[in-house]
Amino acid sequence: MRTYHQLTQAQRYQIYALRKTKHPLAEIAEVIGVHKSSISRELKRNRGQRGYRPQQAHELAADRRQKAVPRITAEVWHIVDSLLRQDWSPEQISGRLKKEQGMCISHEWIYQHILADKQANGDLYKHLRCQKKRRKRYGTYDRRGKLPNCRGIEERPAIVNSRKRLGDWEADTIIGRKHKQAIVTLTERKSRFTLVSKVKRRSAQAVRKQVCRMLLPVKHKVHTLTSDHGKEFADHEQIAQILELKFYFAHPYAAWERGTNENTNGLLRQYFPKKSDFQLVSNKELERAMTRLNFRPRKSLRFKTPFEVFYHSSVALTS
Repeated sequence: MRTYHQLTQAQRYQIYALRKTKHPLAEIAEVIGVHKSSISRELKRNRGQRGYRPQQAHELAADRRQKAVPRITAEVWHIVDSLLRQDWSPEQISGRLKKEQGMCISHEWIYQHILADKQANGDLYKHLRCQKKRRKRYGTYDRRGKLPNCRGIEERPAIVNSRKRLGDWEADTIIGRKHKQAIVTLTERKSRFTLVSKVKRRSAQAVRKQVCRMLLPVKHKVHTLTSDHGKEFADHEQIAQILELKFYFAHPYAAWERGTNENTNGLLRQYFPKKSDFQLVSNKELERAMTRLNFRPRKSLRFKTPFEVFYHSSVALTS
């Protein structure tokens, strides 16, 4: 198995001498002990105006190598650690630092930093999101009762799918342990801006009150709302009337039709894992999780945050 090594100055003199005597690249590579593509790359990248010269080639390579390795200071790693503890992913940190401060630090380096921290008994790795196990669902028929006067998602305007405007929301509920209490989640499709609130009972009346309470302050940025066929959305007509919106329903067992909200629920599970007892979750903890999500940069938003896109603002997050 070949291992990669930088060419030495002596090897560059050998390449120069063999090239002068018209040896083919394959033979030069055999003598030097590298792959012929390395010889080809060396001759292309490190030649000057007067052709390939070993001393000049070595200086060019050394200069390029020095410029290619940025100096990551302790101060930068402190910023990275702080953002990791806010539950940002390495890719989000890398993208936002480049966007906001012009820092070039790859997400792979950050993962290596987390690994080194873990080996030193650090806890940064605990802030990485874990992939949950997914269970395949067999059977596609719906055993639930039908809600009256439902408007199907196929009637929803095409502009909603394009994500070109603010104001198209998706709704869902996350059930707590032993079906006691629940969290109502609302996600705006374009900005991924999220609102969450807890209800003591997953009843239609309780859910209606919380949906209206959360959306009334931003009523001017509400056009449509899409949910599943859960009975907790039985008061959809009242919600539509109070908020002056169009309410649509996705098809049963078609979670991808509400993918933005489903993804948000998955992110919330980082803070409130399955089988969590929501009776023990305070409103302050819920608001903290919501803030974390809304002020976390997203790759899909070109490393802007949902808050910045929703409110057309800019916030300094890494300084």
